Amino acid sequence: MYSQHWKLNRRPFENTLEPEFFFPSHTHQAALLKMRYLIENQKGAGVLVGPTGTGKTFVIHRLAKELSQQAGPWLNFVFPQLSADDLLTDIAIRLGGEAVAADWPTHSVLPRSAALRIIERSLDEHTRARRHPVLIIDDAHLIDDPATLQALELLLNFQQPPQRMFSLILLGDRLLLSRLARLPRFDERLAVRAMLQSLSPDETARYIRFRLEVSSARNAIFDAEALAEIAELSDGVPRRINRLADLALLVGYADGRSQLTAEDVASVSEELATVGVE
Repeated sequence: MYSQHWKLNRRPFENTLEPEFFFPSHTHQAALLKMRYLIENQKGAGVLVGPTGTGKTFVIHRLAKELSQQAGPWLNFVFPQLSADDLLTDIAIRLGGEAVAADWPTHSVLPRSAALRIIERSLDEHTRARRHPVLIIDDAHLIDDPATLQALELLLNFQQPPQRMFSLILLGDRLLLSRLARLPRFDERLAVRAMLQSLSPDETARYIRFRLEVSSARNAIFDAEALAEIAELSDGVPRRINRLADLALLVGYADGRSQLTAEDVASVSEELATVGVE
């Protein structure tokens, strides 16, 4: 809607996973490097934590792109509140592919022993095909049943480097660390840990300029004070930055502005607070 007004070729602040929008901040580059080390050096399991909206999923998406020739399939599990047996069933069926899925009725839960046998057999098949599966458990901080975490730990017993390898990555907020601390045996087997931090005020300004440049912006749409205001109001969380900047562009377009100021950003923030958006 506002792209033509600001002379942009796309909307710059969508919560998209398009690779060209990956901003290489210090914290995101450090997390990417650690996760890459985990997979390339066959370290088994790792954890990536950070506040909601800081870009954990984007880091993993970027990682998958960079290692597309070295690792895969990449299997993302987004329902961590499943029971241990439900989760193992889901992993077994998705890791085994269509051949396994065809043998089991939809929504049926496999006996644990059967699920583990299928997982082991599937891992052997991936090894023979020289594939390195990557299992990603998203929102793992929502796992409140220790039995589910213990089931994930059980999977690590199948790792036999270098003959049979896969990587397990847990994503979540900081609550995940305390949940893992209650399971010291599993906690000790997490070889790599990374924590995403919020962007600094300087990084926030560079993040906004970067996204605008990717979208072919020709002029400084936000003045320096507006950038500082976004940094303060968003606490440097990329998702919040995107929300503020996107609405500011829309309001600026509606008001016929040629540049956005701190007052414009503050007004947008008040509007978001009024309608109850974080």
